[in-house]
Amino acid sequence: MVYRRPPSRFGVNSLSMKLSLLISAICLIAGICAAALMLKSEEKQLVFEEHELLKHSSERLSRQFNGLIKTKTNIAEQANNVVTSQLLLNESHLQSNHNADIKFAVDGSIRSTSADGLSAAFIPQDNYSAFYKRLINDSESLWKIVSPTLIQDFFNFYLVSKDNFIRIAPPNWALNVPAEFDFTKGETFNYAQEALNPSREAVWSKVYYDTIWHKWVVSVLVPVYHNNEFFGVTGSDIALETLLAQLPIGDREQHLFVFDAKGQLLAHPDLDKSTLEEYGREGKKLLTKDFVNADLQTLVSETIRSKLPESANSFVQGGETHIINIRKVEGLNWYIGIYKKRSSALSALEELKVKFFGLFILYAILVALLLHQALYQLVLRRIHSLVNAVVSFGKGQLQTEFPYANKDEIGTLNGSFKDMAIEIRKLIDGLNQRISEKEIAEKAANRLSKAVAFSGTGVVITNQDFEIEYVNPKMVEMTGFEERYFIGSPLMSIISQEMAILVDDIDVDLRSRNYWRGDTLLQANERQSVWVSLSISPIREDGGKITSYVASAQDISFVKESQRKMEQLAYFDTLTGLANRTFFRMQLRKSMALAERGHYAFALFYFDLDEFKRINDTLGHDAGDQLLVEVANRLKKRLRTEDTIARLGGDEFAVLLSGIEHQTHAMEVANTIQRTLNEPIKLGNNEVIISASIGITMAPFDSQEEDQLLKHADLAMYEAKAKGRNTFHFYSQELNAAANERLFIENELRNGIRERQFEVYYQPQVDSRNQQVVGYEALIRWFHPKEGMIPPTKFIPIAEATGLIVELGAWVLQEACEFAARLASKNLKNNISINLSARQFKDANLVSTLDKIIKQTGVEPKRLHLELTESMLMGHVEAAILQLHQLKALGVSISIDDFGTGYSSLSYLKRFPVDILKVDRSFVKDIPEETNDMEITAAIIAMAQKLKLNVVAEGVETIEQVEFLQNNNCYIVQGYYYSKPVSEAQLPALFERLSHIEDVN
Repeated sequence: MVYRRPPSRFGVNSLSMKLSLLISAICLIAGICAAALMLKSEEKQLVFEEHELLKHSSERLSRQFNGLIKTKTNIAEQANNVVTSQLLLNESHLQSNHNADIKFAVDGSIRSTSADGLSAAFIPQDNYSAFYKRLINDSESLWKIVSPTLIQDFFNFYLVSKDNFIRIAPPNWALNVPAEFDFTKGETFNYAQEALNPSREAVWSKVYYDTIWHKWVVSVLVPVYHNNEFFGVTGSDIALETLLAQLPIGDREQHLFVFDAKGQLLAHPDLDKSTLEEYGREGKKLLTKDFVNADLQTLVSETIRSKLPESANSFVQGGETHIINIRKVEGLNWYIGIYKKRSSALSALEELKVKFFGLFILYAILVALLLHQALYQLVLRRIHSLVNAVVSFGKGQLQTEFPYANKDEIGTLNGSFKDMAIEIRKLIDGLNQRISEKEIAEKAANRLSKAVAFSGTGVVITNQDFEIEYVNPKMVEMTGFEERYFIGSPLMSIISQEMAILVDDIDVDLRSRNYWRGDTLLQANERQSVWVSLSISPIREDGGKITSYVASAQDISFVKESQRKMEQLAYFDTLTGLANRTFFRMQLRKSMALAERGHYAFALFYFDLDEFKRINDTLGHDAGDQLLVEVANRLKKRLRTEDTIARLGGDEFAVLLSGIEHQTHAMEVANTIQRTLNEPIKLGNNEVIISASIGITMAPFDSQEEDQLLKHADLAMYEAKAKGRNTFHFYSQELNAAANERLFIENELRNGIRERQFEVYYQPQVDSRNQQVVGYEALIRWFHPKEGMIPPTKFIPIAEATGLIVELGAWVLQEACEFAARLASKNLKNNISINLSARQFKDANLVSTLDKIIKQTGVEPKRLHLELTESMLMGHVEAAILQLHQLKALGVSISIDDFGTGYSSLSYLKRFPVDILKVDRSFVKDIPEETNDMEITAAIIAMAQKLKLNVVAEGVETIEQVEFLQNNNCYIVQGYYYSKPVSEAQLPALFERLSHIEDVN
């Protein structure tokens, strides 16, 4: 091998020297030419050239500024896309586990500050909903990600919806803004709405003074559309001072002058920071005419009027002529002007001539030296090292080390050669190993072939299309067929016709997952089918391609027979012969597995006998057992063999109906079951008629989980019972949602009582003749810390059902009496009406509890009006009358609430010690449109007056309703016409509002 020395790094013929000299010459020639062209103009043309320089300066400045505006606009639009996709479009993703700290303020607002203090949210309580609860949670997580980046380009980032919701970072706006502030009334919000922005693109606002940040700012706003409907805007503000800082002049003799299309001044040498702050605090507009002389103002007016993208002109200022170039910034509808004194254009000409040529000569020499050194160090030396390594490796020196691989092109080339060398080494080693493995595999294949032939398990081998190519002697023995019967036949032909329902499932599994395992029956020749444990698996080549399948069958006939006898004992009800709960759950599990594969549907019936307990208690347990046996026999006769009928225990039954895809089919079966059970049944000497309440759920449509399906059927059955029994009801999402909501409220109710989340609101009862408050109705309100206000219609029935209403009612009595005592201390002798629930009225401790509260608070008993509904008194009339007299003995008044909607029995009414009748809102709400309601209301008032009872009308919302009640001598009213229920803190505002009504009247 002849060693060749690499070329000298300083040789004339080196690549680095040639490139250095060539580039240096180009730089020098270009510089000299440019200097000659620029300096050969005569002095008389210098003013014209100065105009061009100003034009280029303004063009560069405008282009640079336009680029900045586009960049900011793109950032704002990208942020808008992220907000829209993450919060509005991708709703399945918006189901966040994060729970924001949501606070319900007494001023009527809802505010939420993120845990890291980066952002905050604000929304009026009147606009709050489940959607905005989710939006507050999700936006806090999103703002934590996007706002730190956006605040590097803007000083804030916010989302404002048309419902007056805002999420903003930094949080100042959402935390400091008054509760009644309406973001949507501002000009900046309206810039982005469809009327002014039909293209739905990002828009820039005019420059305005922000009273929160105390800065002159301009906003970039992007509309947000949800389901093609305007939802709100995302926006960011940038300080005018920050934006103008992006307009560097670069020449001390040039001056910047910026104004917008409305004649508002944005930048001027005479416009300093203190002047800007003064105008902003005083709300004054920055008009150009207030800062520039008449000559320059004429140019401004002409530029705005003509709307030209660029103009050049001159004006006189301070007795000296100035030249100016004005260019329009399209993105903001601004105009940027650069001007300078005309006399300064001639001063630097001679100095420029002397220095220009020397500068370019020095530049060319420096470039040549730097390029020569850089090219050798970065390129040529490293290429030489790589060539030596490649030559050595090519001669068989496989362990040759290649140069270091870094991130530039030569480094990537080094790395590629190194990786190639490693792969070649692995390939050689792999070839040697595979030769050895092939020899071992041939020996193993020979042993395996003999093992299959003499195996005690039936073996079938097919090609890739499932055509049988080989069967071993054991398979021939098990089936009784000769070998030629199998060869060329489909693999599925070995399965008995009794298992036809399984063939499709096996075929689907083999084609989708390439294997199957399970128990089945083999087709046999002139003998009974054989139960086998069958396993079908693919045989793959080394590349992974499937070339054949092997099926192995193990005879399990004895196991199946033993299993059948055990199942008879374990899986069937000894009384009725129906499947028991264990077998039913097993069949349900199998049905669910089939349904999951997408080609099987079934219906689940869950029911019990409506009259079983009465019959069992009346006629005895033997009659009850006889009834259950008769029901089982009737179900067996009416339903199909393939359907599963089970007795789950007692009088509970369940039915699995296979192949049911539509509710209409299930409905027909339910009607059949009910007609069958409704036929009279003879039990000894007695004849009885029974019925069933059936809950129905469809699989896999309602659920793909076993326990969920049973729960759904149970919910549907109880809904059928609620509808009056002897009927059926299909499961729906509403049933599940209602059950979940009820469970949530029941759990939270106990926490709410313990943590005092409740508050009593008071709706005034007003004398319509003089607008004076004569009483209040105490109404409980639940302010959940996360869900907000939960309506009484949701939690009162659950409190009644769980018994918590007694504790809750006692608390309301205590709060209302303390409120009445506070009113009395202010010399306000108002009545307090308190609703009693049915369970609370029947509580044995009610009288003693009320007596204790009256004595403790010192309230006058006659000021307390206990309100009861008619239905509460009609169950056990005598007991109710006794309880009423005990309450009356305390000195309180009794009021019948919602009169006219219940029994309205006059015979009972005259026996009850009642003082007040309340006309239900259902009769008042349609006055004067509904004449029937007017007549009923007038009749109730007249009857109460005849019985010498006081009358209160509730639900009054219009002046027409007030006038009708006055004309019928009913003067005490309550309703939204005067006031909705309010907290004690809001009473002063209520009195002031009522005084205004009195003044108007």
